[in-house]
Amino acid sequence: MSETPDARAHTTPRHLWAVGLVALLWNAMGGYDFVMTQTENEAYMSNFTPEQLEFFYGFPAWVVAFWAVAVWGGVIGSVLLLLRKRFAVEAFLLSLIAMVITTFHNYVLSNGFEVSGDAFSLVFTAAIFLVALALLLYARSMHRRGVLA
Repeated sequence: MSETPDARAHTTPRHLWAVGLVALLWNAMGGYDFVMTQTENEAYMSNFTPEQLEFFYGFPAWVVAFWAVAVWGGVIGSVLLLLRKRFAVEAFLLSLIAMVITTFHNYVLSNGFEVSGDAFSLVFTAAIFLVALALLLYARSMHRRGVLA
């Protein structure tokens, strides 16, 4: 017999709501950055050097596509986590894979280190990866515990 939505709500740990909300806010910031960069918002982009702007605006279409998957996969994964849907795991996994591909392009196939390889940027990039991995592992754990259906 399957568990009713009310019964599942009683077994949902409170930390899921906190993690889901923080994840949504974190990933929404990535979505904001993506939209502002893609629309070349003058006020937002004025924070970057001319070399950084040339780098960002020079991304090939396939990199922009993977960046979009990384960003919006994280947002969708966060929403699915809050909705207690098992597809949150797949969304976070897809987001992480797309992030790896995008970062590989930015730092291995192009001059990302030269343009924005300062300590803060590298630490922030590492933090993004760690958060994405943690969200994937958390969603997978919640799925295995039966919280995500």
